Amino acid sequence: MAGPAVAGQGGSGRDNGGRITWFVVLSCMMAAMGGVLFGYDIGITGGVSSMEPFLKKFFPRVYTRMRGDTRISNYCKFDSQLLTAFTSSLYIAGFFASFFASSMTRSFGRKPSIIVGGTAYLAGSTLSAAAFNAYMLIFGRVLLGVGVGFANQSVPLYLSEMAPARYRGAFNIGFQLCVCMGILSANLVNFGTEKIKGGWGWRLSIAAAAMPASILTLGALFLPETPNSLIQRTNDQQKAKLMLQRIRGTTDIQEELNDLIDASMISKTTHHSFDKMSQRKYRPQLVMAIAIPFFQQVTGINVITFYAPILFLTAGLGESSSLLSSVLIGIVGTSTTLVSMLVVDRFGRRALFFFGGIKMFVSQMTIASIMASHLKDHGELSKGYACLVLVLTGIYVAGFSCSWGPLGWLVPSEIFQMEIRSAAQSITVAGGLIYTFIIAQTFLAMLCHLKAGIFFFFGGWVAVMTGFVYLLLPETRNIPIEKMDQIWKEHWFWSRFVN
Repeated sequence: MAGPAVAGQGGSGRDNGGRITWFVVLSCMMAAMGGVLFGYDIGITGGVSSMEPFLKKFFPRVYTRMRGDTRISNYCKFDSQLLTAFTSSLYIAGFFASFFASSMTRSFGRKPSIIVGGTAYLAGSTLSAAAFNAYMLIFGRVLLGVGVGFANQSVPLYLSEMAPARYRGAFNIGFQLCVCMGILSANLVNFGTEKIKGGWGWRLSIAAAAMPASILTLGALFLPETPNSLIQRTNDQQKAKLMLQRIRGTTDIQEELNDLIDASMISKTTHHSFDKMSQRKYRPQLVMAIAIPFFQQVTGINVITFYAPILFLTAGLGESSSLLSSVLIGIVGTSTTLVSMLVVDRFGRRALFFFGGIKMFVSQMTIASIMASHLKDHGELSKGYACLVLVLTGIYVAGFSCSWGPLGWLVPSEIFQMEIRSAAQSITVAGGLIYTFIIAQTFLAMLCHLKAGIFFFFGGWVAVMTGFVYLLLPETRNIPIEKMDQIWKEHWFWSRFVN
């Protein structure tokens, strides 16, 4: 079911003796900072949402329920559409922004999209930190969403196009590693600012997002464009050749350059790439562009990342303990993502999908059983069970961070032909953001109504998606990005569409 592995071939085409250069490493490290923006926002949202001064100022009804209303179920204390709007407004804004980002990425290059993303995020973090009512807070979140939409559109493409094929998985997972580092940084900041007297620590948590946004925006000014983008936009073959020689560290790049030129000639005949995506020969790419971000969200990861402190409060841990638990979860996610970066190009994408899927399924089902048996509508879990839930949550995060976390970004960014790449990536990003919006907007209501059953719900989806990978996703390890169409022609199911 997997396509052929073309060992020794690199970049967008062939390796030809090329090596990993410091020029490529530093460029990709700077671009991957876009992941820190996304991760920091994810982590900071759940943390400040559990801080009493923040809730008291912007969401007083939730604060009253949390502090003194014993009639409300443990699972329903945080059920507020205004609170979920605070979380989810970023993702609906990112959904719309991703389509503008697609046109900019295709017409002006990957670099300008990264700069726009960093600038919008910087403006949003400033406005959110200065908010004096919920609506100002939410408008700041909208600007953050614009930044996330542009960064998530352009950064994974940039990484996949710059990296040698044999190391493309490791380079691209750098984006998810930065997401995890952003989440961990946010959790550490939240844990520190929660202790600030005077009730203004949440402002510092939000304002700190300006730091990675500034680094990305300023650093992106010095980023080189990818050879793929230079060929596609300018047709300046000499400039693309010099850039390719520089990033590969060798002058023997003519075969790879030829692959880029051929792919660019095909892409220039495509004037309506969104319409072209509906053609039968692009059916597998369209399915993956829609299915992979959907499955990434219904793993239930946002139950952990958005609302981990709230869940731990529900389970009976105190405010500081809940934030500290989120820090521990962030450490697990970051370290496991680093491990996946080291092994993804050795063992392949499918093996990590299977391994992570099994870990997520078992841990979610066990958490669901504990919550259903021991956490009722009132009262708390015992310390022993609360700690067990924390450990199982760590196992779940480890499973996600070695599979659907990084691979949910890696696989879509490497499977699209140049003529549909920008449009397909925007579908992937927009789909991921709209699915995230739906989960974020409905989760607290689902928690209130389904209670512990919400973990059975997400665990069931993990089983479905693992079967999907087994049957329909071919292996992409070591395949040059401009030769990726071959894997569909040799797949047992997709060959009937693309041949």
